[in-house]
Formats: sequence, structure tokens, C-alpha cells
Amino acid sequence: MGRKVPKALRPTRCVSRIEMIDLDELERQGIRCILFDRDNTVVPRDSREAPRAVLDWLASARAHGMRCLMVSNNSHRDRVARSAGELGVEGYPLALKPLPFSVRRACVACGVPPEQTVMIGDQLFTDILSGNLAGMETILVRPQCDTDLPGMGIVRKVERIVVGDAEFEGEDRR
Repeated sequence: MGRKVPKALRPTRCVSRIEMIDLDELERQGIRCILFDRDNTVVPRDSREAPRAVLDWLASARAHGMRCLMVSNNSHRDRVARSAGELGVEGYPLALKPLPFSVRRACVACGVPPEQTVMIGDQLFTDILSGNLAGMETILVRPQCDTDLPGMGIVRKVERIVVGDAEFEGEDRR
């Protein structure tokens, strides 16, 4: 990612998929709380369920003693609640990301300061920006599928320009 990218838009790390994030490494960094987006981060937009690998990763995170919460801009409260239940976490719908209020509220709910929290998501202008504004570590992941909300095409194109040739851990650079 280029140096001209504003700091608020720069993720701490880029990883190809959420389940590829090393939980032992997060633990060594002092991370005690994992906040994550729903759509295209843990649940593909073209599906209603999280893949088994994501469910296993979240179970492992909880086994590491980490609190896990879903913070979603999704306005369908029932969908967010259902996904949160399936994932075994609390869910915060209508988060209004990039505003940092919901991610800060999630930290308070966990009793963990932002410095010991990571925000994981597939969008720079919502997930990463909100986490950075709240003062936490951020991890950008690739979207789980190409299906997206109407109008997101232009946002994704701008994100690709901003991300540029950033290396995503877990991807071959051929």
C-alpha cells in the first residue's frame, strides 16, 4: 500500500481470508477482543451461512480466550442476529461504520480497550476506517465472493486503487 494513502485508511495487515489469521500471533500481540464485519468477511454475500472454516476459526479464537463480536452495517437486524447466533457471538447491526461509535461500544461491552482489540473486515472505507479511528489494530481481508450490494462496484474499484499492489498474506504472488 502506497505511502500516500492516509493513515486512517491503512490496515495494520492484509490477509486473504479471516480463517488464515494466526490466533497465536494475535495473542502474542496482546489482542483480547476480535471485532469483525459480517457480509463478505465471515458470511459470503451470496450465502446466508458462514463457511465451516470460519466457524472453526471463531471457535478457536474463543478457545484462546478472545472475545468475538460482529459489528455490521447490515440493516437487517434479524439476519445479523441469526448470523451472530450461528457464529456464537454477539452482533451489532446498523453500526454506521466508518463512524467509530459501534466499534468503541463493542470494546466497552467486552471490557477490553481498543489497544487490545482488532477490527477485521473486507472494506477499507467502513471496516478499516472505523477500526483505525477507534484506535485499534485492523486487518483487511479479501471479500469472500464477488457478489455485492448494488452500487458497491465503484467503491470496490476505488479500494483496488488505494490497496494497489499490497501483499495479502496467504496469497500466491505469481
